[in-house]
Order: sequence, then C-alpha cells, then structure tokens
Amino acid sequence: MKTGFFTAFAAIGFSLVSGAALAVSPIQLSSDIYVEKQQKQADGKNAVVLEAPKTILPGDQLVFVVRYKNVGSTNANGVTVTNPIPRAIAFSGTSDGTEIVSIDGGKNWGKLSQLRTASTDGTSRPALMTDVTHIKWTVNQTLAAGSAGKLIFRGVVK
Repeated sequence: MKTGFFTAFAAIGFSLVSGAALAVSPIQLSSDIYVEKQQKQADGKNAVVLEAPKTILPGDQLVFVVRYKNVGSTNANGVTVTNPIPRAIAFSGTSDGTEIVSIDGGKNWGKLSQLRTASTDGTSRPALMTDVTHIKWTVNQTLAAGSAGKLIFRGVVK
C-alpha cells in the first residue's frame, strides 16, 4: 500500500456526543496516525519509535491518536467519542481498555468479551478483535473549559 491508499483511510471519522453540554461547550476533535517502527540505537539495541507514515504495507502496526479539547467557555460532561475502524485496518486494542466496541457497524455495543458473532453455519462464536468495526469511549470526568485529552487505539494494516 502506498501513501495514496493510506490517505483514503487516514482521515479517521469520528463522532461526538455530549448531551446538552455540547451545545454550550463544544468539543474539538483531531486525530493523528503513526506507524510503529523498530529503530537501531547507537548502543545496538532496538527501540520502538512512532513515525508519520510515508508508505504503509500489510502487517504494519499503526497507532491512532484521537485528541479532544473543550474549546468552549463552560464545563462539558458526558462526552462520548465514537470512532469507526477503517476497513483496511484490523483493530488490535486501546491504551486504556475503557472502551466499548461494536462488531456490527455501530448498531450494538459492549465489551469485546461479551459480544458474539454469527458463523456461516448458523452457530455463533465469541467476537474477536478483527471483528471490531467501531470503538466508543465515554470521558468519565468533567472537561473544564480549555481542558484536553487523548484516546489511543492500535491496528494492523490488512
């Protein structure tokens, strides 16, 4: 995959729900994507570094950083951020484990360990990370005016 393809999913789509607080105190979202690389250090040891991707290939490990900021003048409560997983990416986890996920395009939500998906033979099996289509986080704190945070998830290029 080359940069052109990468650009097709680099614009992470996300939505935000904040109840009445959103109308009074808007939340600004932005995102960055990094590719995880091994880099040889001066001492000969390898270190993991995150780089802005120039070219990505199947199997590359990506780190998605979704930043949120209360750009309003009042507090925001009950902020929820929902992020679809690009089709070219297999979800491989989050940094904090506080998310819920969907395996059906955002219709149903739960912890991955609680979800099941139908098999072609009519049975069901436990959902896997590779089944995840969306991630949702609820920021369980009041966001004061000007406060910010970030949410991180990982994926592997298919």
